[in-house]
Amino acid sequence: MSSSIRAEKLRIKGTVQGVGFRPFVFVLAKNEGLTGTVLNDGRGVEAVLEGSSEALERFRTRLLKELPPLASIESVEAEDVPVEGRQDFVILESRSNSVSTVIPADAAVCEACLKELSDKNNRRYRYPFINCTHCGPRYTITAHLPYDRPQTSMKAFPMCPDCLQEYKNPLDRRFHAQPNACDVCGPHLELKDKKGNLVLCEDEIAELLRQIQEGKIAAVKGLGGFHLVCDAGNAAAVSELRQRKHRPFKPFAVMALNDLSASRFVRISEKASKELHS
Repeated sequence: MSSSIRAEKLRIKGTVQGVGFRPFVFVLAKNEGLTGTVLNDGRGVEAVLEGSSEALERFRTRLLKELPPLASIESVEAEDVPVEGRQDFVILESRSNSVSTVIPADAAVCEACLKELSDKNNRRYRYPFINCTHCGPRYTITAHLPYDRPQTSMKAFPMCPDCLQEYKNPLDRRFHAQPNACDVCGPHLELKDKKGNLVLCEDEIAELLRQIQEGKIAAVKGLGGFHLVCDAGNAAAVSELRQRKHRPFKPFAVMALNDLSASRFVRISEKASKELHS
């Protein structure tokens, strides 16, 4: 073995699970011609890397500078380990041990997913549970750490061949995205009346909108629980909601699609807009 080849183990702590961190390490290592392994465990992410000193240094620099959108690093501990002549870089099965890592909060749908959502030619057109490595549910679907699909509520939904292919492709933004799903294999929408009976209709969202416009109050099951929805412009519906919630005076939140729709009711400064989109 050439003396110019070194091996080191990195212990990476922070928000590094459920954010596409292992795929990020995988692609970065491949880019730099490094071999080794990466895995999740109860403390964060562990990576073992083999290659030249220069490549290892470049890897560590890029590791800190090119993070996935939802990731953050608190610390990186490095130690030299024996060179074993590893021939490839692979993502290993997660390892269970004492837990000290964190799962990030659920993340709003990203621009790439929104584009697919409205594309009639995309297989996820109007699929309400769309997500990828950069967005979607995390904390509210996780039962145990390390963060892997069998440890989440998505374990009940085996991926179809198309989703599984995305999940296994290092160049796909759904590579190792644990909540990955589509209309074929994932969860689906149901609309029920107040007695819990299924409402049969062609389009649940359109039907729900129609009922809200009629003055009905809806309970929408979302990430982390339910939220109650009514037409904010319907005084009778708002009054009924106030009575049911025992909330006679405290303001309710008003939902708006974007800055443009919200600007009909409020002034939004540049700073406020930036925060709303963060």
